[in-house]
Amino acid sequence: MINLDTHILVHALEDRIRPRERMLLEENRWSVSAIVLWELAKLSQLGRVSLDFSEPAVEVALSSIHVWPIDLEVALASTQLDFRGDPADELIAATSIVRRVPLLTRDKRIRQSKLVSFA
Repeated sequence: MINLDTHILVHALEDRIRPRERMLLEENRWSVSAIVLWELAKLSQLGRVSLDFSEPAVEVALSSIHVWPIDLEVALASTQLDFRGDPADELIAATSIVRRVPLLTRDKRIRQSKLVSFA
């Protein structure tokens, strides 16, 4: 299983992923922090992504993803990171740490972390 950040998920749903990402996505079950679903909805509302959430392919893809809850352990871990980012990025990274699931991200700030395991 791998944990996807919001932008990787968007790129995957829009089929705009890099070859290495494609290989990782094909070989692993996908998971996301619950905050990723909120970010997707917000990005759509703001017109920053053009995903049609009622499109059958998008519905199937999203329904097959494991969603990690934002519980107290994740919330506390997000305050112990070795980087600062927006709160959603911190919760996504903390989810990977707490759940021991490697994170797939392009975010340079997150990728500098020594605490997060990366796919």
